[in-house]
Amino acid sequence: MRIGGLQRLSLVDFPKKLAAIVFTVGCNFRCPFCHNPELVTGGANEFLEAEFFDFLAQRTQQLEGVVITGGEPTLHHDLPEFVKKIRALGYAVKLDTNGTAPEMLQQLIDQKLLDYVAMDIKHTWVRYPFATGLQQLPIANIQRSAAILLQNKVDYEFRTTVIREFHNPEDIVTMAQQITGAKRYIVQEFIPDRTLDPTFGRKLSFERATLEGLAPEVQHYVQTFEIRQ
Repeated sequence: MRIGGLQRLSLVDFPKKLAAIVFTVGCNFRCPFCHNPELVTGGANEFLEAEFFDFLAQRTQQLEGVVITGGEPTLHHDLPEFVKKIRALGYAVKLDTNGTAPEMLQQLIDQKLLDYVAMDIKHTWVRYPFATGLQQLPIANIQRSAAILLQNKVDYEFRTTVIREFHNPEDIVTMAQQITGAKRYIVQEFIPDRTLDPTFGRKLSFERATLEGLAPEVQHYVQTFEIRQ
């Protein structure tokens, strides 16, 4: 596994668990608002997989879970073996994914290797090329991954980072409709920072009151709607 970063402790990224976050290198999207550009372009300083597992072995009494994020972890053919090694140390595993590899997602779920999945919904289906910076986009694969999670064989959430001038309130309702029946849909407020497209570092999220006002409409389609900072 190509590892480009490690956050040694997170209290919020894995629901109800103290977790470490491991960042894989490489992504098949070019989202202009991505806040991990060095992982997308391959400019991250990588470190050895053995170092990561040494760290986990020393933290079994302090940590409960590991979040695998990126980049896009499902691009890596060795992801199942990587997860097995983590689970062998007694950790629960959460996967963050853009949903472009439904076969890999299904394999991990069928083998009971995942405890939680967070799948990004970048935009409405028709606006996905705009959101991901790609004209040739495997939208059918993303839809298949969403359908896999909606089968409720693993705990999950769908999530969208929302940006003014990029999304509008009606888009948020439409995205919820795309995942009708979902257990949990989370919108994340965009935090201006280092982004793949530097101009996005000056854009803003919606006012929280605007997002809260969408809750009645969104909850027509999903069981739980949450706004996350």
